[in-house]
Amino acid sequence: MARYDKKIVNRLLDSYETSTLFGGKNKVAVHIAFPFNKRTIPAYFDESSLAYEEIHAAMQELERQNLINIRWKKGKEGHIISKVILCTENLEGAYAYVERISKADKIRENRKLLAGLRDRFQTPIYQALIGYLDERLGNGQSVKEYIDLSNPAETEIFLSGIGEIETNSKICYIREFSIEHFHNSKLFESLSGRIAKAMRTFGAEYRERELGEILAEYGIYHTPNYVYFKGNVSLRIGERVFPIGELHQGLGISGEDIGKVCFEKEAQIRRVITIENLTAFFRWEEEESLMVYLGGYHNSVRRALLQKIYAAFPDAVYCHFGDIDVGGFLIYEDLCRKTGIPFQLYRMDLDTLKEYEKYGKALTENDRVRIEKMLKENPFVPYADVLAYMLSAGIKLEQECIV
Repeated sequence: MARYDKKIVNRLLDSYETSTLFGGKNKVAVHIAFPFNKRTIPAYFDESSLAYEEIHAAMQELERQNLINIRWKKGKEGHIISKVILCTENLEGAYAYVERISKADKIRENRKLLAGLRDRFQTPIYQALIGYLDERLGNGQSVKEYIDLSNPAETEIFLSGIGEIETNSKICYIREFSIEHFHNSKLFESLSGRIAKAMRTFGAEYRERELGEILAEYGIYHTPNYVYFKGNVSLRIGERVFPIGELHQGLGISGEDIGKVCFEKEAQIRRVITIENLTAFFRWEEEESLMVYLGGYHNSVRRALLQKIYAAFPDAVYCHFGDIDVGGFLIYEDLCRKTGIPFQLYRMDLDTLKEYEKYGKALTENDRVRIEKMLKENPFVPYADVLAYMLSAGIKLEQECIV
């Protein structure tokens, strides 16, 4: 038999917990009501059903216990219910009747949990996220995008995952990381969507990044992380020297092995070029140049290789070659900032854009917003003329179009 009494009390409590009354923000009197109509409670209006009397009896019992007030349809008093109203002065009784933990109690429990977790990690994203959650809970605002108030155990795992990422100091794979910290190889992946959202929201440098790129900053990878490079250089590993220039498409080195190699300084390298996209990397050839595949945003492994190259060839000209779009310029800025190497833009100027304009793709509305924001925040960037032309012509250009 359907428990109409508990169903309706739960619905009333749901409405209460999402109302301004719950947070004490109502400026006028608010009544939490459950309307009786064919959509909300069809059995009540079904003449072939025996539920009518059962529902009447159930509502009258709830009213007797001071959990609701019945409002009858005008002219049908005692026969047809128009709506029932939650008695907010007896909320404790309503929660007890349906054996439900109140949202207020859940908030108190979760704020207590956050207070206990606050000092576990002193890392920026972890601290910012905890502060955000605690503030919203204190204001009676929703936090469901990150945590479930009914599942504090999962909340602790999720928050600890953020802190463990930020403090990770050894190269590992995602499932290894998950086993070490959660004793479950797949648990981390089940939280990955929320982790990615938190990392992007509270880590300004990650706003444009995919989760894999973010994790790579902390040495956590889906698969072994290789960095590819080519050019007429030689590598030394211990006492052995390997002439990379003899390999047309160069070589890939895993992050675990970069510390074992060094570049022979005798090579004639006048230019080092980081290349954003793999197709362009394989196709691009230049004499007396060393090309490094960046793969979008660089990570700690690629930075380590670039630092070794810079130490070996400090007099070379360092250039970045990428898409002529917002992402390409942001990657360039990130590269300069995090490596400390004086990179210049390469084939990302206005002349190049105009030369290959016929291959351009139309800007999206989001592209336009981002370009306008970049120009507003820093109108004197060296590529401001390129951004302005992109706006006026309505185009952007993929690196692979440039020959």
